[in-house]
Amino acid sequence: MFLVVFRNRKRADIDGAAYAADAARMEELARAQPGFVSFKSYTADDGEVIALSEWADADAARAWGSQPDHARTQARGRADYYAGYTLYTCENPRTHRFESPAL
Repeated sequence: MFLVVFRNRKRADIDGAAYAADAARMEELARAQPGFVSFKSYTADDGEVIALSEWADADAARAWGSQPDHARTQARGRADYYAGYTLYTCENPRTHRFESPAL
């Protein structure tokens, strides 16, 4: 498994409708990519967003990062949407699981 964590803050002046449309289109496109496993996004009370995507391996994640439509939307994000972001990646993260037994 390859994990990508995209931590970001939006600019105050973004076009919210345009961002939402781009985000929905990118999620749909990502889900269709070979090696895609899952995607979830969380917004903190202070506006910071954490987006988590899981991929089968590093090659699948890199292919997504360079997919032409995604690359164009990334550039639009830097120009129009994000005040700043940090991207973290990790191959085969140490994983601990707990599942409560059925009551």
